[in-house]
Amino acid sequence: MKKYILHRNPSGLAIDYRKELNPEQYAVVMHEGGPMLVLAGAGTGKTRTVTYRVARLIENGVRPEEILLLTFTNKAAREMMRRVEGLIGRNIHGLWGGTFHHIGNAILRRHSTLIGYRSGFSILDREDAKELLDICLAEIKNRDALLPKGAVLCDMHSLSKNTGIEIRELIPLRFPVFANVEDTIAQVIALYEQKKRSLHLMDFDDLLANWKLLLSEHAAIRDLYASRFVHILVDEYQDTNTLQAEIVDMLSSAHRNLMVVGDDAQSIYSFRGANFENILKFPERYPDASLFTLTINYRSTPEILELANRSILHNRRQFHKELHSVRPSGERPSVVPLNDIFQQADFVAQKILDMHAEGSSLEEIAVLYRSHYQSMELQMELQRRGIPFEIRSGLKFFEQAHIKDILSFLRVVVNPYDELSWKRILKLVSGIGAVTAGKIWDAVKDSEKPFEAIGAVSRLVPRKALGGFALLVDLLRVLREGGADGMALQPASAIEHIMKHGYEDFLYSTFPNAEDRIQDIEQMTRFALQYASLEPFVSELSLQSASGVETGDGDAERECVILSTVHQAKGLEWDTVFMIGLNDGSFPSARSLKAGDEEEERRLFYVAATRARNDLFLCCPIASRGWQTMNFLKPSRFIRELPGDVYDEILVEDDSDDVR
Repeated sequence: MKKYILHRNPSGLAIDYRKELNPEQYAVVMHEGGPMLVLAGAGTGKTRTVTYRVARLIENGVRPEEILLLTFTNKAAREMMRRVEGLIGRNIHGLWGGTFHHIGNAILRRHSTLIGYRSGFSILDREDAKELLDICLAEIKNRDALLPKGAVLCDMHSLSKNTGIEIRELIPLRFPVFANVEDTIAQVIALYEQKKRSLHLMDFDDLLANWKLLLSEHAAIRDLYASRFVHILVDEYQDTNTLQAEIVDMLSSAHRNLMVVGDDAQSIYSFRGANFENILKFPERYPDASLFTLTINYRSTPEILELANRSILHNRRQFHKELHSVRPSGERPSVVPLNDIFQQADFVAQKILDMHAEGSSLEEIAVLYRSHYQSMELQMELQRRGIPFEIRSGLKFFEQAHIKDILSFLRVVVNPYDELSWKRILKLVSGIGAVTAGKIWDAVKDSEKPFEAIGAVSRLVPRKALGGFALLVDLLRVLREGGADGMALQPASAIEHIMKHGYEDFLYSTFPNAEDRIQDIEQMTRFALQYASLEPFVSELSLQSASGVETGDGDAERECVILSTVHQAKGLEWDTVFMIGLNDGSFPSARSLKAGDEEEERRLFYVAATRARNDLFLCCPIASRGWQTMNFLKPSRFIRELPGDVYDEILVEDDSDDVR
């Protein structure tokens, strides 16, 4: 077996590593080899350390083609390699750098015939995969059952492959709404796999699954690459899934010069299939591994780090480390109890205006939240005040398809001559497309009583859509005429009726993130509780939808406040961070608590807190207002468990008048 030993004497190297790096980084970069676990805390210069490590290896005689650098974006790999070339002053052509999927594709192109594929196999992108799954669904479909469409099947199958959990085991755990059709789903996926193989197609996940298959079943190929890669470096190791960890273990089996870099305290992607056990149990898989920690933080003030450190201490399953700041002391983080989500929005908006007036740049201010629905009231308040914002967690609230769908139902009730809304809800019926929706509209638009006319045009509806069309007509009748008691439905009741009579099933069968969309609609329902009738509610939402502040699209020069989920914010930083909706059931989310994921939720809180450089505001509404009711909310356990000496409390006076 080929051996490689680093030169012990670093003198004569082009880079003065001791001068360029702090002692923790230096220890990592200069380590001779063998298995290495580098726990890189937030803001501690992880990328710099990996870059200098690669430079150091090459300066000590390792050929670039003997190095494998695995990252989670190709951009990150290119940037690291560009920096290495700048440091050592020469080309490093031949170094294998990129994502797992990128490297897997390159290797499979050379050896795919060994696992039954042609050398010129095609890769399905996500849209192609969804389309092929829909084709398989059409061949097998049980029309009497609620079955997921291609997009949902795509997510199910991907999660199954990346976690190694069989689809029949996964559905009750992660997709329980489809538990009664798991056999049919398994048939669809089996047919999908059969078609891919016969057509020499691989989807994105096959690049990992087939790479592992190649290495597992062909010892000569495994030995070839295990011998070639003298040093393997893996970035963001805490985000790897089971497949990726197994591939890395096989590739590093010859030389065992494996350096994995990550932070167990920032492992927050289990919903995508990331396996926290990979980083946690690395020392068990590699008992001779050297453990390094990077704890010198260059981002946040000592006060912010103190709060983050004291929070993450409550996690039992972790590698304990404490971040230390090199920055001067600043203000303590602030905990801000607020009456409700409306006062929360008002506080955040006013504070942003005050900070901007004092010279703070809007683009250095971020508002973070656990779930996208929590930003609804804030978006409305920012729009009212003319504060530009950019949403990193998705579309603006009222631009989302499911919100537009619900609003279209209500608009038709308020204005039965709203052509766009009629056509939108008609096209929600399976089997009715744009042409049929246009014919139906043409048949009712001139009627004095469109709701009566709509029930008489079933002759225009394709036979396969008749059942769904009848349900739509009945739903509109109830929305228009009221419930069994003859009373007109209030806005919140109307939305709940829409959800219970077909739309919730539509969301589950159509969208992989159906539960997130349902949360959005539930938030819309809570907002609707303030209104006694449909017309003012629809008018308010329509105004919000039509008059929103631009979010920066097409205006790159404009400063915008950033609104983002914590998941989307990982790896980023701002001068000021507001965390909103810090209540048990919201952050941590009720869904995660039910699944026993409290520690991952606390890691998510830790990630959010460590995005802030100078100022951190933790906002927790204490009540949720309903129609003539008040529900009290419990502050997040992540606030309650903090010692009082790590934050200041801001009390906000309520001087607003209720004008709704």
